[in-house]
Amino acid sequence: MAAFVLASVCGSVWAQQTAAAHSGLGQAWPNVPDVSSSPRWHVYVFERDGIRFIQVNDLNGTVRGAFAAANDQFLVLPIGADSQNVSTPQQPRTATATASAPSETVYQDNSVQIQLTPQFNGHVLLKAASATCQDRDDCGVHVE
Repeated sequence: MAAFVLASVCGSVWAQQTAAAHSGLGQAWPNVPDVSSSPRWHVYVFERDGIRFIQVNDLNGTVRGAFAAANDQFLVLPIGADSQNVSTPQQPRTATATASAPSETVYQDNSVQIQLTPQFNGHVLLKAASATCQDRDDCGVHVE
């Protein structure tokens, strides 16, 4: 009987995790549009309850970092190869030693801008900041 109860509880938890995984956040190739303005990076935006979740992947699909944004507040999510290198206004990080490649803005909408800076050690500094656009078309790629 105990095994049946355990299986029922585990099955219920597994079903909840599977349903949550359908959002795609944290996946290499989520089933949402790539909104990156760069051909060298993938940017995916998810939204729930007024909070925007933005994930950056490299060309191989490796998740590099992600954060949540709402009302000019940012929260670094603990996912991705460079999660320790995500800089926000609330948690600023600085580049340790930048590579020869320049920084690049990979996403901007009417409230968020993401800039990436390659590091010599192969990691990337992901800088998320508030962005104010006068004209939505000036912001490049955006999500409605």
